[in-house]
Amino acid sequence: MLKLLDKILSFFSEDLAIDLGTANSLAYVSGRGIVIQEPSVVAVNQKTGQVLAIGLEAKKMVGRTPAHIVATRPLRAGVISDFEVTEQMLRYFIEKAQKRKFIFSRRPRVIIGIPCGVTEVEKKAVIDAGRSAGAREVFLIEEPMAAAIGAKLPVQEAGGNFIVDIGGGTTEVAIISLGGIVLSKSLRIAGDKLNEDIIQFAQEEFKLLIGERTAEGLKIGIGSAYPIKEKRELPMRGRNLITGLPEEIMVSDENIRRALERSVKQIVAEVKLAVEQTPPELLADVMTNGIYLSGGGSLLRGLDILIQKETKMPTKVIEDPMTAVVRGAGIVLENLDSLEEVLVETEELEPPR
Repeated sequence: MLKLLDKILSFFSEDLAIDLGTANSLAYVSGRGIVIQEPSVVAVNQKTGQVLAIGLEAKKMVGRTPAHIVATRPLRAGVISDFEVTEQMLRYFIEKAQKRKFIFSRRPRVIIGIPCGVTEVEKKAVIDAGRSAGAREVFLIEEPMAAAIGAKLPVQEAGGNFIVDIGGGTTEVAIISLGGIVLSKSLRIAGDKLNEDIIQFAQEEFKLLIGERTAEGLKIGIGSAYPIKEKRELPMRGRNLITGLPEEIMVSDENIRRALERSVKQIVAEVKLAVEQTPPELLADVMTNGIYLSGGGSLLRGLDILIQKETKMPTKVIEDPMTAVVRGAGIVLENLDSLEEVLVETEELEPPR
């Protein structure tokens, strides 16, 4: 009876799945699909503590604000580093996603993606932030699990599914079987670290100081993990560290590949380590099914080719990799009864019965 009542009342609330990423956050509303895809950036006035902008508007301010206004990311390596700002960002996403307003409107149920291996304290911080932001119930799902479900992999079957989710703050490697994660690795090298590598390379190689947005533009424009057939070049604009004057230098895909080489090698090494530690029966499945790449970092040209070459296993980037986590969490949201086993159990919160 209570379950039936909850289902009736859930009609009056728009339940959400949120991929709370270090670089970008996405929200999926049950029955409507993805409704929000914005940077995880918040602009705060440090004099008053007031939040001035969230998401796209705040990202435009990065590197362009007066001293008392700071555009920050409230998440570091996939976990909350600033609770109050994260709460305000979550509230903004929840309110923006809520389209229907009823007299009997209920607070929504929310599923939030988290990295593998986070502590109970970090899990509780996400749950508390979600509840404070206006959620009725908060469920957690590990990002590789959500990505695998979003990629339509048979996660509840007795077979090995190998997923590598490369986000902004972390790279998550997981082997999934029978609705659970058999083996997982979490590496704090991902999209943000690749941007930092380009910034450092520009300073060391060209004595040029560039910003994060310029570095990201170069990574997306000509970045690669493996030599590409078509040679590419882009202008790199910044300030010459010797003269202090603005300067523009043409850089090639080979330059950027050299800049990213060390971090890319560490990601590949983590994938190889996971392959080595995979139980033999599941490894046989992975050899047949292959390795699946998701997340924004998987779009780095040639990364799939490099991983395939190093692991000797078929490797493919899933369709629409940037939205895989939120789509997977959305599928769980719409099928809570049949997919409850994939949710993370915490000391404080049991998955719905």
